[in-house]
Order: sequence, then C-alpha cells, then structure tokens
Amino acid sequence: MPTAFRAAMVLIALCASTVLANAQALPKEVATRAEIYPIPSLTLSDQQFLSGDAAAGKPVTVAGEFRVAQGTGKLPVVVLMHGSSGVGATTEAWVHAFNAMGISTFVIDGFTGRGLTVVGPNQALLGRLNLIVDIYRSLEILAKHPRVDPDRIVLMGFSRGGQATLYASLDRFNKLWNKSGIHFAAYIPFYPDCSTTYVGDSDVAARPIRIFHGTPDDYNPVRSCRAFVERLKAAGRDVVLTEYPDSAHGFDSGLLGVNTVAVSANAQTVRNCQIKEGDGGVLMNGATQAPFSYKDSCVELNPHVGGNPATAAESRKAVEEFLQVLFKLG
Repeated sequence: MPTAFRAAMVLIALCASTVLANAQALPKEVATRAEIYPIPSLTLSDQQFLSGDAAAGKPVTVAGEFRVAQGTGKLPVVVLMHGSSGVGATTEAWVHAFNAMGISTFVIDGFTGRGLTVVGPNQALLGRLNLIVDIYRSLEILAKHPRVDPDRIVLMGFSRGGQATLYASLDRFNKLWNKSGIHFAAYIPFYPDCSTTYVGDSDVAARPIRIFHGTPDDYNPVRSCRAFVERLKAAGRDVVLTEYPDSAHGFDSGLLGVNTVAVSANAQTVRNCQIKEGDGGVLMNGATQAPFSYKDSCVELNPHVGGNPATAAESRKAVEEFLQVLFKLG
C-alpha cells in the first residue's frame, strides 16, 4: 500500500473517530438537526372556521421549527403550540426535555407571519380557532417527512395554544380542516380555556387527551374544563384532567426556575363568560344571547400568571411517563 494512500486512510479514520466522539459527547437534550418550515395557512374569523369557509380566509405563511432528536430512522414527534404571548422560553424547556428522550419537536409560530407578537390585551386580533388551522397544516408537513413516524405524533399546547390543542381533537374540525391523512396520537393541553361549547364537541378523536391545569388559575379557570371533561367521560372518551394546587396560569414556567406570581397587566380573560356556538357558526354570549364580543361585560382584565417549580417538575414527569408508554420508548 503506497505510503501516501496509507496516510490518507489514517487521516480519514481519525476524522471519522473525531466526528463520532463529538456526536457521542452531545448532551441528550441537543437535537442533531434543526429545520425551519414555512407553513401555508389561513387567517379566518371563528365563524369562517366553524362554517368550513376556507375560501373566505386570508392566505398567510406562518413558520415551524423542527428539531430532529438524536436517534435513527423515523422518530416520534411532539408538536408544540404557543399561547397568547407567542413562542417563549418555557417552550424551549419542553423541547429540551423531549429531545433528551429521543423525541423530535415541531414548534409552531402562529404569530410572526401574521404580524403579531402578543394578543393577551386584545384577543380579538386573532380568531380563537385560527391556531387549529396552523396545527393541521403542520401535520401535513410532518406526515411526509422521512424522519417522522406518522403514527407517533402528539400535539401539546399552552393557554390559547392549549385551547387549540384541546379542540383540535374534535372529529368535526378534523373533517373540516385536517387534510394530512393522519391524526395525532394524543392531545396534551396545558391550562386551556374550556369556556366555549361547540356543536358536537363531545365527539373527539379516539385518542388520549391529557389536560394539565392549576386549581387557582384565574386566567382560564379549571372549573369549565372539569365540566367539559365530565361530558367527554360520559361519552366514553379517554380523557384525564390533572390539577395542581398553588399553581397559577403558566405554572410550568417553573421549569425555568420562575417561582413568583404576578398580574398579567391588561390581559383579557373570559373566565366569567359562557360562550356557545349558535346557528351558522356564530359564537354567542350565553348570558345575553347576543353574538360574543371581547367588549362584552363578562370579559375581564388582569388575571395572574406565574411559575411553580415543584408542580412544573411534576407535570413534566407525568408527560414524560405518558409519552414513554404511548411511544413505546425503550
């Protein structure tokens, strides 16, 4: 073997071993690859969404960040949907937790492409159901990805995104808007708003729903979720509501060490509203029997938000254990 060739082979072997060593040295929570996807979606009013009126929607491109976890072949995925303040630091904590388990993540940003940053002080800036369209469009992307196991994709969301996660499970909404050909394997809403009753909302996908909520939450009170869960259980659905005491809205920010609770200044809450879908997909104020508006007297301001490190850790452990079993992880 010529000396030059032998030297080249040694160099290649050294480079390969270095790359392997570096790969082995990666912390488990670090993804091997990140991909940014444009997501063709629509901006719709709630009535247009409920009526299935896609033609009336305004085309918009939102975005998603896909992080491929360490591992080989087709991997499970958790899709994460943000709340009224957009993608925040707490989302990153969940991404790291899932990537460390060998689960890839797809974080949707439904705001930036629409020129939004926050909607808390003015929830009318975006229809309550819009994020569900973004979610289903993301599922279309993931269904075709060579590194994704389409049978092991779970949806998780927080606050407004938790609301979208919960109602994305409805059979009716899947039939209207989900064109991906697949369904989520489970739904994990964190502190969602359950105050709205939709036509046929007890008919949900035959998949587990796991809701996590704080008992003293005064942004999206848990009492309306308790009532919805009872209706779902009566319909024979696989749903579990886990409540944490001393845990305000956004309690999982405790994963970042946040342990204080503060007023979310001027944020709107429908905690004392009863909203119901009426004829033609119009959302009605149950008290006034008039179309619901964020100017209604039941809409209040200044709910509390804050973290609880102890219950944040408990919820993370519960979610991880649930996914371990659902995804059949070794």
